[in-house]
This record gives sequence, structure tokens and C-alpha cells, in this order.
Amino acid sequence: MSELGIVYALLGAAVAVLLSGTGSAIGVGIAGQAAAGVVTEDPGKFAKVLIIQLLPGTQGLYGLLIGFITLSKIGVLGGGLADLSVSTGLLILAACLPIGVVGLLSAIAQGKTAAASIGIIAKKPDQFAKAMLFPAMVETYAILALLISFLSVTGIQV
Repeated sequence: MSELGIVYALLGAAVAVLLSGTGSAIGVGIAGQAAAGVVTEDPGKFAKVLIIQLLPGTQGLYGLLIGFITLSKIGVLGGGLADLSVSTGLLILAACLPIGVVGLLSAIAQGKTAAASIGIIAKKPDQFAKAMLFPAMVETYAILALLISFLSVTGIQV
């Protein structure tokens, strides 16, 4: 068994979780600042702005999912460690990169878009459905990154 192969695979799981989780924390924080301002002026808008604030948090969940799938695949969860070559470990690391990098960047962009949408709710609460669409468009790219990481990690033979 190559210990270096396992190290690379674990690094892949860590990258998926750490980067996407960091992006989500930043994005939710950005949106939360806007939400707090709106709720200060009108507490009745709390539920609507909270829903929009939570949207950038999904990237962190996507990264966590890929992290769990990776740990399970290499035997850290539920069994003995797999015998990974260095090249297989690097393949797993590469497979985890899309959700890590796209999760980081899209969550931050989604937080900014969510903050702008919260501004819509502040002035026109009846436009909630339209306001949801703007951050949801950013979510599309996080889902694509999740899909490619999922297919890549599960497709690698261990």
C-alpha cells in the first residue's frame, strides 16, 4: 500500500470540504449582513430574508457530500484503508477539486447576489419569487461542479 496515495486522496476530501465550506461561510455572512439590516427596519421580513441568506450555504453541503463519498471510497469510513497507488490518490484529489474550487467561488458570488436580492425584499417584499431567482442562477454552477466531482470520484477504480 502506498501511504502517499492515501495522503493525496485524503487531501482531495479535505479540499472539497474546506474550500466549499469556507465559501459558504463567507457567502452566508455577506447575505446575513444585508438580512440583519432589513430585519432591523422590518422584523416581519425575517422569514423571507432568512431563506435567501441560506442559499450560499449549499456549496458547503456539496463539498461535505463529496468528502464523505471520498472517505468512504478509500476505506476511512466503514472499513480498512484501500491500497491506493500515488496516481489513484492524485486522481481522487483531482476529482475533488471542482466542487472545492467552484464551491468556494460560487458561494461567495452567491452571497453577494443574495445580498442584492435581500435589498429587493427590503423595498418590494411581494417580489420574493423574482428575488430568489438571482442567487439561484449562481447555484447552477455549484451543482454542475458537484455533479462532475461526484461522477469522477465514484468512477475511479480503487
